[in-house]
Amino acid sequence: MDLLLHLRYFRTVAEEQHFGRAAARLRMAQPSLSQRIQRLERELGVRLLDRGPRGAALTPAGRLVLAETDHLLAAADRLTATVARVHSGALGTLRAAVPPGLGATAVGHLLTAFRTRSPGADLELRELPTAEQTAELTAGTLDVGIVRHPCPAPGLAFGPTLHQPLGALLPADDPLATPPADGSSAAPPELPAAALTGRDLVLFPRAEAPALHDETLTACARHGCTPATVHEAAGPDFTRALVLSGRAVALVPRTPDGDGTVWRPLRGAPVTWRTSTAWPEGKDGPAVRLFTDTAHEILREHADMRPAPSTRMVFPRPASEFPL
Repeated sequence: MDLLLHLRYFRTVAEEQHFGRAAARLRMAQPSLSQRIQRLERELGVRLLDRGPRGAALTPAGRLVLAETDHLLAAADRLTATVARVHSGALGTLRAAVPPGLGATAVGHLLTAFRTRSPGADLELRELPTAEQTAELTAGTLDVGIVRHPCPAPGLAFGPTLHQPLGALLPADDPLATPPADGSSAAPPELPAAALTGRDLVLFPRAEAPALHDETLTACARHGCTPATVHEAAGPDFTRALVLSGRAVALVPRTPDGDGTVWRPLRGAPVTWRTSTAWPEGKDGPAVRLFTDTAHEILREHADMRPAPSTRMVFPRPASEFPL
């Protein structure tokens, strides 16, 4: 027997004090309603209502049961509403991660937007390299992440891919960053990748995303850029320090000019980072979908990322279908 349902029937009869009116309100046949009340009485072992020609009156036991029924049904309604919010992604804890170097502006807007759209949810956000994210996603200790590609991890599904062009971070007094001394022409807004040949190149540590590190150097070589040496820098401060040393140039996403450095885009965007959300395949619940939708929007607006021409929002997308 569905106890809560039968208690709802009982409460309706008690409110109407009449089986006919209660049946009409519940949109059911009166005999069926009477049978259900009788079943509830048998289940509880007490008579709840006195039936008479003019209607139904609560017994003393019925009055006690009705008082408890109100509390029980109110609690059940609250529980149903809470579960609905959990299913919608509005409640619960979502364990998420972003890659290093995503930028304070993008991360800040991501946190704000997610919490605004899901005020009851707790977003547990960490900064993890792609290699660590894939390991935790596979192990189930992470629900969703923003990863860099290539990301060869079986058992994961991915959101739509965004492309983030890299440019050159140069000392402000570098000839490639400033106009010619005679003022005859302004420095070009974009640099050919080949102009960086022979310079020391600063990249993120290979251990953070080995496949992406190798792909970035391959793209540089394909467009005529052969660095003298490759330095690894884990954070923006050390990256900027190496650039300010005078010989190194860093390949990084768009960075505001300042503190003695300027950022110049590469002509034709020959080197880009492919970025998407990732989650364990088959576990794209409402909170994961909400995070993915929010991240896609924020990365486009605040991280200089662009969709590929054929990118569409499709869920889920198994790892086997992701173009590497």
